[in-house]
Amino acid sequence: MGQARPSMQELIQRRRGAGFVGRRGELDAFRANFGLPPDDERHRFVFHVHGNAGVGKSWLLRQFEQTARQEYGGLTARVDESADGVVEAMAAISTAFGRQGHMCTALDRKLALYRQRRHEAEAIPVDGESVAPTAGGITAARAGLAGLGLVPGVGALAGAVDPVSLAQGTDRVRAALSSRFRDHKDVQLVLDPVQALTPLLVREVSQAAAAAPWVVLCFDTYERTGPLLDPWLRTLLTSERYGSLPDNTVIVLAGQTRLDPGCWADLSEVVAELPLEPFTDAEARQLLAAKGITDEPVVRDVLRLSGRLPVLVSTLAENAGGPDGVDDPSASAVERFLKWERDPVRRSAALAGALPRLLDEDVFRVALDGNVARSGDEDAAELFGRLRALPFVSGRAGHIRYHDVVRAPMLRLRRTSSPQRWSAAHTRLAESFARWRETAAADLEPAAEPWQRERWLRERWRAPRLEESYHLLCARPAAALPGVLRDGIDACDAGPEAARPWARTLLEAGEDSGDETLRAWGRDALAALEDERRRGIEVMGLLLDRAELDRAGRVGALVVRGWHRRSVEEYDEALADFERALDLDPGCVRARFGGVVVHRAAGDTDGALAALDRADALDPGAAWIARERGETCRRARRHEEALEWLDRVVEADPADPVAWGSRGQTKAALGRAQEALADFDRAIGLRGDYVWALVRRARLRGAAGDVAGALEDLDRAEELEPEVAGTAGQRGEVHRLSGRHEEAVAQYDRALALDPGYAWALGSRAMALEALGRRAEALADLERAVALDPGYAWAVAQRERLLSNGPSGTGG
Repeated sequence: MGQARPSMQELIQRRRGAGFVGRRGELDAFRANFGLPPDDERHRFVFHVHGNAGVGKSWLLRQFEQTARQEYGGLTARVDESADGVVEAMAAISTAFGRQGHMCTALDRKLALYRQRRHEAEAIPVDGESVAPTAGGITAARAGLAGLGLVPGVGALAGAVDPVSLAQGTDRVRAALSSRFRDHKDVQLVLDPVQALTPLLVREVSQAAAAAPWVVLCFDTYERTGPLLDPWLRTLLTSERYGSLPDNTVIVLAGQTRLDPGCWADLSEVVAELPLEPFTDAEARQLLAAKGITDEPVVRDVLRLSGRLPVLVSTLAENAGGPDGVDDPSASAVERFLKWERDPVRRSAALAGALPRLLDEDVFRVALDGNVARSGDEDAAELFGRLRALPFVSGRAGHIRYHDVVRAPMLRLRRTSSPQRWSAAHTRLAESFARWRETAAADLEPAAEPWQRERWLRERWRAPRLEESYHLLCARPAAALPGVLRDGIDACDAGPEAARPWARTLLEAGEDSGDETLRAWGRDALAALEDERRRGIEVMGLLLDRAELDRAGRVGALVVRGWHRRSVEEYDEALADFERALDLDPGCVRARFGGVVVHRAAGDTDGALAALDRADALDPGAAWIARERGETCRRARRHEEALEWLDRVVEADPADPVAWGSRGQTKAALGRAQEALADFDRAIGLRGDYVWALVRRARLRGAAGDVAGALEDLDRAEELEPEVAGTAGQRGEVHRLSGRHEEAVAQYDRALALDPGYAWALGSRAMALEALGRRAEALADLERAVALDPGYAWAVAQRERLLSNGPSGTGG
């Protein structure tokens, strides 16, 4: 067969591409890469286009796509910000491939099954509610617990804090799905679609790459999608977890910011950085000349108004009718953006649409009210449709956003031309987002404490709350600021995924309202959140020092800071925060519980028990106090005493999985292995994703010779929480106790790669190495374990035994 003739659309695109100006260096670098074989060290597998808003990243990305297809026969796909997750990105790639004749049948079928199962899962009633299980939501709940020191088995679970309820999304969703779907694969597909779908995508890419010279995957607006896609893309590039990508695959990323060094720093040898700056004067003039604009006054006006940002040069060039209009002294950037639009209603609608940060039709209707005088000939839906077609508007699936460089001057014009209308419009928008937030909160249980951590973990609630705050701040900055700052306590309590958007809202409201106080708060809060491990400790300091919080607010900030300080082992400072909170509110249970946990984490058993005594005097007989006494005694190796307390707890509340798990570990320490296994069975039966209990049951099973059962428990634990050093270490222990020493060493190696300070893994690896005859390495491991933990008596004894060439021990 002869070569297929190009379509009309392809011919038009080629002619338009011939008029492409500027960015020749970047385009030449992209072209040159196709001339280098993949095994050439100069070949790059990733291109990263980055620069400020308006510099033409998306424009250049389209040229890259066109070049790859037309000049090199490549198969291309582009993913933008409308893909709000990895699954959506895979769907976009499949759709793009299909349009070019490569149908991803297996992937499409699995995507359709996922959507069907997801839809069915969302309708499952759970305790009178329907739930929408998302991997992100479950991860957020678990991350929230970890940050508070409340991971089961690591810290105690106080009834006052009720972390079981906090993480109940995981329990309830998994149980609900298991009851609905007989096939375990369907449950996993809903809970972890990335794991199920990505191998199919890799297979489709491989098949495409076998038929085409190149496959080019483009990811636009990466400043928005990067946080979601970074870990996934890194895994695709650096491991074979999902399969092997073909070497004729090229990935292009385009975004405003530099790549996250935590994810990409060690891949610099395969990434080509293409930073974009505004057009040079010559490039901007070349573009204007290509559009027939050569009159010098017009050119100068366009250059002045655009700042040589390509998006503005192009927009203004399309609407520069001649020197008469350009020379108008009232001309502004906004007038140039809308000069083509003569209808006053549509012009007003475009300006009104700039007020919200993100638009859908519902938000647009609110923005229109009071801002646009409509004759009735054109309703809001039609106006919204026209708005979506504007050259500076992007987005799909009903949600759109203005380009930043266009929106900013529109907002300035609205704010300065009519401050009262500006304030009234933002107030209406804030009221609407408040109603939507309240609707989202309907499925959330009322908080038992004045903190709202649970709500801030929920995107459905958090998103409208942030937009409500943004519009309140724009309407009346001084009046709204105290309440928004108080929100920062709960946002930081929930973790960085909530705290950063809160801080950005302050900064963006300050920029858009022209309020320097808001800008300063936003800048300072974002700077204070740079170290993610500290989870907002410095933000709490800012609020306590500068925010003029009321008593309840100060208590909240101190308690949140105390818990976060506990997570970074600043024990003295954490205790001081809890004591200050109790001085202000002696009845604050969460502060009292925090003191118990911090004393225990610092190895101060007497201090923890004394704190529990004080709590008991204020709230005699509280269930959480009995449980914490049992957990504290267990950790202090006072096992008989611990058992007495934990017996009381499980008798009073047989549905408490944490008490069963703690009692199981206590019985294991007392040598009552069968009873311990029964308690762990009960704990895991009550809470299927109880990772701490799964790992400890695996240890008991392995010691009893049930290797298959132990490995099954560990598989399940790693499925729920991958890449945890303790789980890998326990897998090594199971192999070691069953005599599989090579496998044991490999697992201990993996555990130590995840946590180089894991002294227990070093001690146990030493025993496996000794069994393999590698005594020098075993001794080195024991030396290192003792250096890390001088109180590690077992390792000290094994080191002395090895030095005296005695028989092997049983393990640490």
